[in-house]
Amino acid sequence: MRVLMLSWEYPPRIVGGISRHVYYLTKEFSKSNIQTHVITCWEPNCNEYEKQGNIFVYRVRPYSIQTKDFINWVFQLNMSMLEHAIRIINQKDYKFDIVHVHDWIAAFCARALKHIYDIPLICTIHATENGRNNGLHNDLQRYISNVEWWVTYEAWKVIVCSRYMKYELNNFFQLPDDKIKIIPNGIDIKDFQSLDRQPDRDFRRNYAADDEKIILFIGRLVREKGVQVLLEALSHLISKNIKCKMLIVGRGPFEDNLKQTAANLGIYPNVYFTGYIDDQTRNKIFSISDVAVFPSFYEPFGIVALEGMAAGLPVITTDAGGLNEIIQNGVDGIKVPVGDVQALTQAIESVILDPEYATALKHQGYLKAKTKYGWDVIARDTLKVYRQVMEEDYLIKSGQRNNIIDINKASQR
Repeated sequence: MRVLMLSWEYPPRIVGGISRHVYYLTKEFSKSNIQTHVITCWEPNCNEYEKQGNIFVYRVRPYSIQTKDFINWVFQLNMSMLEHAIRIINQKDYKFDIVHVHDWIAAFCARALKHIYDIPLICTIHATENGRNNGLHNDLQRYISNVEWWVTYEAWKVIVCSRYMKYELNNFFQLPDDKIKIIPNGIDIKDFQSLDRQPDRDFRRNYAADDEKIILFIGRLVREKGVQVLLEALSHLISKNIKCKMLIVGRGPFEDNLKQTAANLGIYPNVYFTGYIDDQTRNKIFSISDVAVFPSFYEPFGIVALEGMAAGLPVITTDAGGLNEIIQNGVDGIKVPVGDVQALTQAIESVILDPEYATALKHQGYLKAKTKYGWDVIARDTLKVYRQVMEEDYLIKSGQRNNIIDINKASQR
């Protein structure tokens, strides 16, 4: 099988969760001798072409025409991706079995390839504009949402990462049940230190004294991640004379607002904004932290929660979206209502003041991440979708359309 994967981010370009999702999915495909060609956006100091086993990565540059806005930049990126895909197909005489696009940013290229070469299109929707913004409030958001709907319309099957996202697409885009497949995100447990890790005390002292607890957040700094609520919770903890510091790892357009919030609350000396970090530093930060907190308002899945569990930390989340499906409250983590500062404060306090409770949570969380969310399972289920679509496509092209009903029944068993 030969798959053409379209994603605007791929390591080392990491903007959100799509990058790692595509990386680990294709890595697992490679073990099954699935040949995957990834066309993605160029990143400085990276090779424009790279071969990793059965994975071929092409990093393309958007047109070098200065654009006035993000939408024009996206369209220019799509044209570059399309040109590169056509060149690959024509020069190497490749026949791709599936085109798989991730989110709306590469939708134009995906749709064109589907119709030019008559290749079945699969789309994974990782989040929606409506969900990210709690509604559509301006023309830009409405445009992006229209493109999202359009790519789901063009796709043969749409993959989502949670029941929450399936419900959202059912209701907002009016997608039928039989077009949507739920396949969660995953975690590679080997990428994280085990529960027996020994933290680097000198490294830890860069952020906190030995008698201070470290509260960790990792993610994009945007409003929907709820870090502003976490800062309020920190101020309540400090007012109770609980010794703690907070590490906020990541970057994003909401960073300045969060720094101002910390200053206004009088807790800025207790907060460290680290910016972007590499995976090795991420693991060191996991190893020195006492609790990981993800207070999202909107979260289609919440892969960072899995990362915290895999790293052996007690994890606290809200009950937003896919997070609600990952955590079993009080067993392998703690869930609190969205935006509830008091409940979040109490949850953090219960973990950092009760070591036995924290240990029980982190052991159960680690076990769940290891056994339920492996990339081998996720790749296997994704390949099932590919094969079903390829078989349906074959039946239609060979005039056996009526037999598709039997395939769909078999796939549901």
